[in-house]
Amino acid sequence: MFNQPAETKGSFRSDASILVIEDDPAIAESLGDGLSREGYTVHWESSGSGGVGYARDKNPRLIVLDVRLPDGSGFDFCRDMRRLGLHQPILILSVQGSEVDKVLGLEMGADDYLTKPYKLRELVARIRALLRRAYGELSTTEADLLYVDDLVLDRNLARVTRGDKQINVTPTEFRLLVFLAQHPGRVFSRGQLMEQVWGYSADCYDEKTVSVHIRRLREKIEPDPSDPRTILTVPGLGYRLAVAS
Repeated sequence: MFNQPAETKGSFRSDASILVIEDDPAIAESLGDGLSREGYTVHWESSGSGGVGYARDKNPRLIVLDVRLPDGSGFDFCRDMRRLGLHQPILILSVQGSEVDKVLGLEMGADDYLTKPYKLRELVARIRALLRRAYGELSTTEADLLYVDDLVLDRNLARVTRGDKQINVTPTEFRLLVFLAQHPGRVFSRGQLMEQVWGYSADCYDEKTVSVHIRRLREKIEPDPSDPRTILTVPGLGYRLAVAS
């Protein structure tokens, strides 16, 4: 049952925390009721600034973010949360289904993008996949620490460091880097990476998601992203992690 104790926010009672940033009360209530039945606690904020503040202060496990908000674009608020160092998975919802909008959302730091109207079953499946990737087991290998050149990947803390400096990556970027690090030198197509890292089969549209995340990772870990030395492109095939010589 939806409960709105203040004009711009409400809470749904259940077990695991999800923040919904959505300005339409009817949509927020529908989302809250549906997700509560799936075992989640859902907190609602109706503005982007309110959502950013709540995410910063309360650290929800996942954020569902609408693009059209009364105080600005969800894309900008997504970027703001990443700049604050918030690492929770972010799922963007939008009525705009164009490739440009999807790529823009990923560029701003989102982990997934779902176009309205959507079925609750698909939304829940994507939320579960995002939570599993961010907080569940990343692989079947036993090593808690992985090493990529001068980078250290701590699987327990989901943290990437270079020396004493932490590199801020999103949960999906971290999982992608871990997967490549576990298979150094092996070439993976975009479709294979989509299946292994994102957890669902790719089509030509979704494969662009992989390219965006690879580019963002390069911008964070490569000394010269325009001339990558760690994550290499294999023309016509896909990507591989360079093997240390």
